[in-house]
Formats: sequence, C-alpha cells, structure tokens
Amino acid sequence: MLTLVPTPIGNLEDVSLRALKALEEAELIFCEDTRVTKKLLGLFSQKHNINFENKEYKSYHSHNENQILKTLDVKLFEKNVVYVSDAGMPCVSDPGATLVDFCIKNNIKYNVIPGANAVLTAYAMSGFIYNTFTFHGFLPHKGSDRTNKLKSIMESDKLGILYESPHRLLKLLEEVTKIDENRTIFIVKELTKLHQESFKDSAKNIFENFKNMNIKGEWVILIEPVISQGEALNISDIQDLDLAPKVKAKLLSKLTGRKTKDIYQELL
Repeated sequence: MLTLVPTPIGNLEDVSLRALKALEEAELIFCEDTRVTKKLLGLFSQKHNINFENKEYKSYHSHNENQILKTLDVKLFEKNVVYVSDAGMPCVSDPGATLVDFCIKNNIKYNVIPGANAVLTAYAMSGFIYNTFTFHGFLPHKGSDRTNKLKSIMESDKLGILYESPHRLLKLLEEVTKIDENRTIFIVKELTKLHQESFKDSAKNIFENFKNMNIKGEWVILIEPVISQGEALNISDIQDLDLAPKVKAKLLSKLTGRKTKDIYQELL
C-alpha cells in the first residue's frame, strides 16, 4: 500500500509515533528531495534509536511526477511504499496528490497519517474567529496573475491564507496596504522553529514596521475577509433584472466564468 507521511515543519518533536513506524516499515520511500529525507531520517535515527537502513529512495516532485506516473507499475505497491515531502503534510501546497489519484484509479490501498501543517497551525494561532477559510498557497510572482489573484482574496468573504517567501513578503504587504490599509492581517514566520514570530495588526501598520526590517524565514499570511452587510447576488437575481442584453451578459459572465459572447447569444 501507499502511506502518505507528514514530516515536521520545524520542530523535530512534532513527528508522531505513527509516522515513525510507517517510515521504519517502509521498503520504498518516494521523496520530494531524497537528500532532505535521508538527512531527516538520520536525525530521527539518532533521536529515537530507530534503524532506517536498507530503504529504497525515489525522487518524486512537481517537475518529474508526470514522467514517473507514465512508467509506474501497480505491482510496486505490493511493497510498503511511503511518500514524504520536504516538510509538512503531502498534497498541501506540496506534491503527492497525483500519487493518491493513481492509487484511487488503480484500486491500490492507501492511507494518510495526520500531522504537522503550517496552514492549520497558523489558523489556530491567528485569533480570527471565522469558520471558513480559503488556502491559496503561493501567489504568482508577478504580473496580472498576481494582481488579479490578490484582488480576489481581498474581495472575498472568506478568510484568506497564503504562503510567501522572505524575498516577496514586503511586496505583498505593500500590495495589501494599497488595496485596503485598514484590513487586519496576521503573519507568522518559521512555525514551530526556534525563531517563530507572529504579528497581527492593520496592513498599513505591519507594512510600516517591516519597511526597514531584515526579513527572513518562510511566512504564512492570513487576510481578514470582507464583512458583507447584505446577501450576495446569484444567477437568478441577474436574470430577473430588466437590463439590456449586453449588460446582463457581462454580469452573468462575471458570476459564471463563461464567455460574455455565448451568454449574449443565449439571451437574444
């Protein structure tokens, strides 16, 4: 079978007994980076006195997963197979989902061990009381894709959670401030590590405080949602309005994602 095993996101003591047992019993370990995984197992071996020798390691990451899937044999999973990303929960902004999909399509038994995850840890730490959130991973680095994605997060009625590198954090804070300087945000770096640190304030205040700071570490950012005072429009609301077909088609296109031209022809 296949077992997806979460690894610590910082503190080595966050690994579970189930995760250690799965790694100990594994015959083949798919890794996001074999060097990182071998080093991690070496540390676990010293700390917990577990023998991780005689394992087969195969690299499996976002750049080679499609190629590996083309040659993957279902008989391989007659072994105890484990997948680990470099840190945290596989499939959450990390590779692994394609392996799960392969198992589902080929009726291969699989399991996921719960464990350390930066998204949920930051959510619990933030003090925001919203019941729903949307996780966006890393934003596009630049261009209209980044602008449009951030705009949709800032306009959402759900708490937005994303990752950002130290090199682009200040840029993100500036972008958020330009859209809504009074929006409350929560940011935290190096979760579970020695230099973990968090801040919660208006976008403007955090941006001003970080302008002259030497920014290090990986960050999780939570953005307060827009508080809606009324009810959201739906498709039937638009269809019932007495509007010109072109205007109605544009509105329906925004709601549905369909082409304005196609909707316009249907209205005619």
